[in-house]
Amino acid sequence: MSWNISYSILLVLLILILYSSIKIFREYERGVVFTLGRFWKVKGPGLIVIIPGIQQVVKVDLRTIVLEVPTQDVISRDNVSVKVNAVMYFRIIDAQKAIIQVEDYLNATSQLAQTMLRSVLGKHQLDDMLAEREKLNQDIQEALDVQTDAWGIKVGNVEIKQVDLTESMIRAIARQAEAERERRAKIIHAEGELQASEKLFQAAQILSKEPQAIQLRYLETLTVIGADKNTTVVFPLPMDLVSSFLEKSKKA
Repeated sequence: MSWNISYSILLVLLILILYSSIKIFREYERGVVFTLGRFWKVKGPGLIVIIPGIQQVVKVDLRTIVLEVPTQDVISRDNVSVKVNAVMYFRIIDAQKAIIQVEDYLNATSQLAQTMLRSVLGKHQLDDMLAEREKLNQDIQEALDVQTDAWGIKVGNVEIKQVDLTESMIRAIARQAEAERERRAKIIHAEGELQASEKLFQAAQILSKEPQAIQLRYLETLTVIGADKNTTVVFPLPMDLVSSFLEKSKKA
């Protein structure tokens, strides 16, 4: 009876040892294996066997990780305070470095992204943050990629999600935009006046060569005025128009 009990206990222990020595990794997973605390190799995917008590394995996910970068207070190059948040996409390309070179690669990458976001955006003006977001995304991605390369991490993309301004800054930008529109309107109006004056000057030169043309133009203007439904029309009569009649009356 005691032999049967011992045999059962031994069988259970053997099953437990066998169960703990077999690991199955999916296609996107890798196992970093340590033997007596020393790095041995990276294994997987599929079925791997380790020696319980002597070897330990740390599972690493190689899929792209989406990391939300919390909202950061950023002071731009032109001393404007804004709140910026972003999202970062990265993945592990070297499981050995991700486990050995950094204690917690996820937290380390998150902290580095927050610091790099403030550092890179602080070198640019507010207009760049609002108008050149694609370029800023690329600058942040490249800066992060250089730092995380030692951890076996590849930063694929960084996207600035939102840039929040204070109410006073929003009003200031609105006033600036309105002033810019007024400036453009005045310039367009001035250019129109200049072109009109040039055309009037050319017309005056042409009319001055033919005095009869001035009289015809005057009569045409009277015709346009008379077309309106006016009861009384007061208009000046140029002396050049009646000078010939006055000369004839004097001779008579």
